[in-house]
Amino acid sequence: MSVPSLASDLDVGEECQLVYSLSDRQYFDIDPSSGEVYVVSAVALAGQSVTLQVKATDPRGLHATTKVEVEVQGGASSSDVVVISLNRPANTVEEKIAETEKSLSSVLNWTVIIIEVSSANGGSSESRSVTAETKTLVSFISEDKEGVVSSEEVTEKLQSQSAAVTEELVKVYGEGLKFAVESEPLSPAPYLDAFISVMVLFALSLLVIVALVVHKRFSRSDWRNRSIRLPPNFQSPTERQQSTSVINCNGGSEAVVGVVDEGYVGDVELFTGITAGSGVQLVPHISDEHLEYLELSFTLGDTSATVRTKKPLDADTLTGIARTLYYSVMCDGVIKFNNTRTLQVNDLNDNGPVFTENHYSIDVSEATQLGTEVLRVTAVDADSAPENNRLTYSFTPASEDFTLTDSGAFILKRRLNYNLVQQYNFVVTAQDVGGLNDSATVVINVVDFDNLNPYFSHSIYRAMIPENQVGPFGSIEPEPIKAQDGDTGINVTVSYRISSVSPDEYEGNFEIDSSSGVVSVLTALDREEINTRVISVSIKAAQTDDSLKTADAVVSVTVEDVNDNPPEFSQPDYSVTLQENSPAGAVVFKATVSDPDEGGFVGTLRVLPESAPFSVDADGTVRVENSLALDRETAELITFQIEARESETPNNVVLAEVNVTLLDENDNSPVFSSNTYEGNVFANQTVGLLLVQVKAEDADAGPNGRVKYSIVFGNNDGYFSVGEDSGEITLAKTIPLVENQILEFPLYITARDEGVIPRFTTAKVNIQAHGNSKPQFLQRVYHGTIEEEQDPGVLIVRVNFFAAGEIPVTLTVDTDADKFAISPEGELTTKVKLDYDESSHNYSVGISISDGTHSDSAVVEVQVTDVNDNSPVFSPSSVTESVPEDAEVGSNVTAVPATDKDSGFNKELRYSLRGGEGRFSVDPLSGMVSVAAGLDRETKAEYQLLVVAEDQGRPTRSATATLLVRVSDINDNAPVFSAAEYQAEVLETESVGTSLLTLTAGDPDEGANGRVSFSILQQSPSSDPAAFELDSSNGTLRLAQTLDYSRVKVYSLIVQASDGGIPSLTGNSSVVVRVKDVNNNPPEFSQERYDVAVSENLPSGASILTLEVTDRDEGGFSLGYFLFTSDTFDINKQGVVSLRKDVSLDRETNNSYQIQVRAVDQPTAGLTSTAQLNITVLDYNDNAPQFPVLPDPLQILEGNYSERTPGEVFTILPTDADIGPNGEVTVSLSSPHPLFRFREDGTLLAVGPLDRESRETFELLVKASDKGQPQRETFTSVRVSLIDVNDNTPEFSSSSYVSSILLKDAEEGKELLRLSASDRDSGNNSLITYSFSEGSSPYLALNSQTGAVTLTSDLADITEDITLVLTAMAEDNGQPPLNSTARVVVNLRVISVVEGVGFRNPTYNFSLPENLPEGATVGTVWASSGSDLYDVSYELKTDTDLFSISAGGAIVTRTPLDREKQEWYFLDVEAVDTRTPPTSATALVRVQVGDVNEPPEFSPEDYEAMVFSIAPYKTSVITVKASDPDVGEEGQLVYSLSDRQYFDIDPSSGEVYVVSAVALAGESVTLQVKATDPRGLHATTKVEVEVQGSASSSDVVVISLNRPANTVEEKIAETEKSLSSVLDWTVNIIEVSSANGGSSESRSVRAETRTLVSFISEDEEGVVSSEEVTKKLQSQSAAVTEELVKVYGEGLKFAVESEPPSPAPNQDAAIALGVLFALSMLVIVALVVHKRFSRSDWRNRSNRLPPNFQSPTELQPSTTKKP
Repeated sequence: MSVPSLASDLDVGEECQLVYSLSDRQYFDIDPSSGEVYVVSAVALAGQSVTLQVKATDPRGLHATTKVEVEVQGGASSSDVVVISLNRPANTVEEKIAETEKSLSSVLNWTVIIIEVSSANGGSSESRSVTAETKTLVSFISEDKEGVVSSEEVTEKLQSQSAAVTEELVKVYGEGLKFAVESEPLSPAPYLDAFISVMVLFALSLLVIVALVVHKRFSRSDWRNRSIRLPPNFQSPTERQQSTSVINCNGGSEAVVGVVDEGYVGDVELFTGITAGSGVQLVPHISDEHLEYLELSFTLGDTSATVRTKKPLDADTLTGIARTLYYSVMCDGVIKFNNTRTLQVNDLNDNGPVFTENHYSIDVSEATQLGTEVLRVTAVDADSAPENNRLTYSFTPASEDFTLTDSGAFILKRRLNYNLVQQYNFVVTAQDVGGLNDSATVVINVVDFDNLNPYFSHSIYRAMIPENQVGPFGSIEPEPIKAQDGDTGINVTVSYRISSVSPDEYEGNFEIDSSSGVVSVLTALDREEINTRVISVSIKAAQTDDSLKTADAVVSVTVEDVNDNPPEFSQPDYSVTLQENSPAGAVVFKATVSDPDEGGFVGTLRVLPESAPFSVDADGTVRVENSLALDRETAELITFQIEARESETPNNVVLAEVNVTLLDENDNSPVFSSNTYEGNVFANQTVGLLLVQVKAEDADAGPNGRVKYSIVFGNNDGYFSVGEDSGEITLAKTIPLVENQILEFPLYITARDEGVIPRFTTAKVNIQAHGNSKPQFLQRVYHGTIEEEQDPGVLIVRVNFFAAGEIPVTLTVDTDADKFAISPEGELTTKVKLDYDESSHNYSVGISISDGTHSDSAVVEVQVTDVNDNSPVFSPSSVTESVPEDAEVGSNVTAVPATDKDSGFNKELRYSLRGGEGRFSVDPLSGMVSVAAGLDRETKAEYQLLVVAEDQGRPTRSATATLLVRVSDINDNAPVFSAAEYQAEVLETESVGTSLLTLTAGDPDEGANGRVSFSILQQSPSSDPAAFELDSSNGTLRLAQTLDYSRVKVYSLIVQASDGGIPSLTGNSSVVVRVKDVNNNPPEFSQERYDVAVSENLPSGASILTLEVTDRDEGGFSLGYFLFTSDTFDINKQGVVSLRKDVSLDRETNNSYQIQVRAVDQPTAGLTSTAQLNITVLDYNDNAPQFPVLPDPLQILEGNYSERTPGEVFTILPTDADIGPNGEVTVSLSSPHPLFRFREDGTLLAVGPLDRESRETFELLVKASDKGQPQRETFTSVRVSLIDVNDNTPEFSSSSYVSSILLKDAEEGKELLRLSASDRDSGNNSLITYSFSEGSSPYLALNSQTGAVTLTSDLADITEDITLVLTAMAEDNGQPPLNSTARVVVNLRVISVVEGVGFRNPTYNFSLPENLPEGATVGTVWASSGSDLYDVSYELKTDTDLFSISAGGAIVTRTPLDREKQEWYFLDVEAVDTRTPPTSATALVRVQVGDVNEPPEFSPEDYEAMVFSIAPYKTSVITVKASDPDVGEEGQLVYSLSDRQYFDIDPSSGEVYVVSAVALAGESVTLQVKATDPRGLHATTKVEVEVQGSASSSDVVVISLNRPANTVEEKIAETEKSLSSVLDWTVNIIEVSSANGGSSESRSVRAETRTLVSFISEDEEGVVSSEEVTKKLQSQSAAVTEELVKVYGEGLKFAVESEPPSPAPNQDAAIALGVLFALSMLVIVALVVHKRFSRSDWRNRSNRLPPNFQSPTELQPSTTKKP
């Protein structure tokens, strides 16, 4: 058994070709290429555990190690091993080890463990039969709960359960499997238990490997690096150098202080040179408001003063003066000189854009021209600098229909389509250069325009209609037909029509409802007659307002079959012959049934009567069902019927008559007339004398019934002969008689027929030879039989008697002498005709014999047998019966019995029936006639039957009787109308009682059952009372009510015909009555009064409305016109009212018009109606709104206002002189403002947070708009001023303050750091007090006013580093007070305070696939400055032409990387912080360029090898090797052979080995080897193997060496060379195996080491015999030892084995099992590694292919020589 040790190497090509080795190879060894661990000798280790150290080394010497724990068990011994053989190749058995174990275990009921599979093939090369030679040995042990089961017990059970074992193994290996129990088990496999333990331990080791792989994966995963990035122009408030100047109090001064960013807080300028005692003060310069940002820190007596900020500077409030802050420091004195200053404040992007509206909505017609601006959105950015308030607009989702300009205009880019999109919903984003943004929603509603044709829901509809149907289609697929206007928002109604039908001859069969689109069948179709099954009906839909706007569709109509045709037999009757005694199931013939309906005949077949000895299959095959009834001798002709009955209604039935004539079979043996015959020989004997005649009859016909006679026994002396045809036994030669003695000769006569296989019967004939004596009968009673009615003189029997001597004898009849006579020869004959029927059936005739002196008497029993001389007689011979047509099959009609005066068989009658078309049958025994099939009086009302009675005599006599069966009617037919639908037309003015048409219906039933009455079932549309009446007797349809075309144009009636049967049956039809129009309805306006309003600016000639008029008469109002009188308005023929072209409206002059309109339905004698038209003139907006006088400014407290909690500023109420909506005024801001809006009542509301500190005043442009169209607007501006509240918390200049000091520099009062906080409020709301809110230290003090943190002592008592962490609080003086906190960290250091930047990891490992495009991310490094106060920047020091690094530490490629040029890159990355001076750190980044999966390659291209045909299973032939430049699992190749019959290959190592080469002796074989990587890429090569057959097993010589088998295997070449040099022959080693054995108690390792080496020797003439080689080995023993010592070292011992042991296939099998297990483990590891690789961020593979790569699809196919 072997275990694979797997290692992976990240290198590619030859770098990943690993070599495996073991540190100790005494008991186990390892395959250096595959990592397969195998046994050398484990006997000495029984019951122990061994730890193996496995090392994997790459070509450059790098290696890895692992441990394999092997437990060697010693529980089983060689005597427990059972060996069976299977006639399957060894490699096939190896593949099915698991199934074989399962099969054996299931039969034996023990646990079977296979320990070895080996080939048992052998013999010389002359044996070429592959199949015969295939034999594989399977060694196994069995275990139960108590342990190992002995081999004797297992063998016994195998032999007793042989059949069950074979059956189970056939399931595994297929038919033809043979197995046998081998008598002598093979040598033990001491490594069996080791195999099991290795499997368990190796599985555990794999789990460790998997765990390590997963651990490694997680430990190398990428970190999510983070960096703190500040803007490039960031300036810490504590770092800005304040401006210092000397105050000039003598003449003043002007200066520019400098430039700061908005948001700055801190000192602005330091004034020095102030005279002590003089005062200075801060005063406005240019703008009073600017002092709200500044304050002067000065105390009288000081010589300096500081100007500092009161709140953060805001450039956005300084827009009017170019973002410049002005102030002045004025000297107190008589002349107050000003020192004016200018401070430039840079605008920062601290305001995001804000949309003026949150939601925009507009309606746009789909006919809008391209390029039209449909909507404009507006956003405002409060930043003051153009570069910060310049906005760009974008929208989502992307649309090809619109584009958005930088000004916020939505431009139509593509035509709108209401049917495709009715509404567009966009989210618009306005974004400034800094990325700040705001969003609003935009809804564009598309308004429909009548520009599209109608359309059908589907272009193709499918309908399935049954043949013979009329009326609407039952169903339409995929849905009912529907067309609608393409302009779905307008949706004009459509009308339908049929445009064409294909084939066109069926155009008249269909119609479509013009309004509903319902398609109907007008004339029924017959599927069997039409020339196509599918009919295409093309339909068209047109808009009712425009007939040119149409749509087309096709209805594909499939005509479905209806079962309206009865089935038909291929012929009405069948006559066939059949061998009698045919077995059940025998085919008689096949009846074919067809049906013109679709699908042919679908139904059931059965035989009638059911007593017939035949059955019929569904396909019409008639078979024998009762073989016993097929006796030709009983009935030679059998007549029956086959019924074909359809499964579907109406279940049509058809019958076919079948006559079967039985052919004779030799199934009867000849039957002798008597079991025993007697004959006599007297003294007057002569040759040829007739002694007796035997007679046998055979009931068969022809040769089968022709009888031949022969004597088979008793004629030893040849006295007798028998006539072959006559059965007469005559004297062949005289018999020497003995006086007064009767000699007896028993003869056995055989009667044999002449059948192909003859049948025979034997009878006994007693011949008595009488010597001279007194006359006497030889029997007291004789028996004879005679048929009645024979003429006188018929021989009844010949009596035998004895009469010897010269005196003649006289024979006389003593009783019934009038009927019988006897001749001198003893022949009893008749004197008169005997009548069996009228006289006695039996006679006892007394006879006597006398010679005048002596006499004797006897009795002849004469039996008169009946002769079939009477025919059957029917009484009466003619019968008439009646049967209802619904009589069930099997019901009796009548019995027609006959009688026969004969007796016995002659009297037995059999009845049969002729005629009746299969509808009747007769019981053959009773003569009872019954119904055999369904009856239909309407099809046939009576049947003339002939009943035949036939006796069973020979010859047969028969008689006939006529049976007239009349079928009586039942009500089984419903009335049927003459048409499925009737059509009628009637004028709407016709009077009541008018006859429209006469309906007819027929009913084939008789009497009341066929008498039809008519009625109307349904009228549609219904009316009360009904519009029509139907004469119940004659079917005349009359008008019952007057009709009105305008109300109903078409009536559909369902009419019913009912018969008089009980129960009554009905049939339906439909009547379509079309009402013809008469102009009797005046036109009707849709409204009696029309009220319409128009604007006073209506253009001249513009249409106002359309008057709708309908007319219930046919044609509607199509010929009508309008009449009315007006100077202002006009009306056309279509009813469109419009403004005259020369007239305009003025609401102030006339605001309404009333017009009477008259409609006339036709030009002549037209009917009219009138309607009132009222037109109201609407106001046009021609006045603009006006504002009242407003206060300035409008004031409101600052606060956090919102839409839900707005603040009221002021109410503005403009006015407008117009009326209605034109006079309704709304107030709004000219553009949306994020902070203000107007309420509906005109109140200005604050709806956003108002922060005085950000902005104190707002200029708003107010718009007053009326609601007219066009809208008129008026504008005014208002100023809103904010009143301050304490709404700002103090803000520290930093979230944390850090200071470090050495203890040696500490002194009391030393300032460590200064807290700085500001408050944007004004007055008391902005005054700040500092304190520690959390934490305290005796070493620190905090100034509540200045924020200075100082030492309270010199820290002399501190001896080690201490870090103090406190929380400082800044609190203002507002009501209520507000505060904020900051973190304070003070490091008290003993030695050093130096800190710097550092990488999280000193080294980083990244990987990426080759050939990725520029900009591919390699990985991210991360460094920390150690403090939030300092930023970190990165710089790449090496390979800057290939890589770059971002500010966040992300490394990306500058160009695609090629792994073939360079696989590894080593980058130096430097991180630098913003300390002064800055600190830096360097990290090493290793980048591996990953490979892609490439196909393996073989080198060299072809291999050649030689092997002897006798080589045992698993003998190595050659090892092929393919290389794969891939790494890891990609380089794990699997080898396979295309043909594995004679050779196989190790899938992991590529070792080709023998399966069975005996059949190939003397031939060359080409093997096709394929190496496949885990992703399916492969390469192939050819191996030419020459199989030499000159050697046989007797030529093999075996020597043993005291060296381990693995050592010997490694030195095979040197060993061959050493032996060849001594023997002077060419030595070929064919096998190396371990000869170690014995029980586990043998622990002496050295004593046990013994390896067998099997080889053959060759000279120029061929193979040298083993005897000659052995002799030379023994004679040259010293020289051999000397040569082998050179190979194996001192202490080498060799010996010649006297009997070559059988191969040890168990070892190879165990190795093979190990390989299989190793492969399974490979799969597990592969899955783990695959998962690791597939998810890894850095182990990528490149797409590099070697220059000589050949795609598998390009490889030329190799030619393999078939064995």
